[in-house]
Amino acid sequence: MKSSLLPLKHISNLLTVNNSSTEQQLRSFLLGVAAFFFIGSILELYLLEHYMELRQWIPILLSAAGFVMCTWAWRSPGRSLLISLRGLMALVAVASLYGIYLHFMGNFQFTKEINPSFTTLEALWPAIKGSNPLLAPGMLLAAALLAAGGTYRHPSLDS
Repeated sequence: MKSSLLPLKHISNLLTVNNSSTEQQLRSFLLGVAAFFFIGSILELYLLEHYMELRQWIPILLSAAGFVMCTWAWRSPGRSLLISLRGLMALVAVASLYGIYLHFMGNFQFTKEINPSFTTLEALWPAIKGSNPLLAPGMLLAAALLAAGGTYRHPSLDS
């Protein structure tokens, strides 16, 4: 009499996960989410009219470059492209931190201007809560980290 249960070795094969396929799917997901963040940043910056000063173009241009590079790396990854993507993401991360600094300092200076009697410590909390959002530039930092994560242990970097 044959048992209707699968033999143990077949069950073991069903439960085995193909790590390279899973890693590639994760890489694709990370690059896709990063590309979405970059295109969303461009749209948000446009809607907020964040293009009046020259330095306000920095996140727009970096977001456009990030979107193009993430999409390109997702479609046809190569060693030089992935290394370039990592370099661009490092630049995006630094620019994001610079944006956080600029937003904070803008809020801080405004707080000190309208409340000249405030000490530095008293002006900190209003500067953090000010009209220039501190975490908005942080969205680019998150996108850069996601995109860089999409290159982690990529097989194209081994060659």
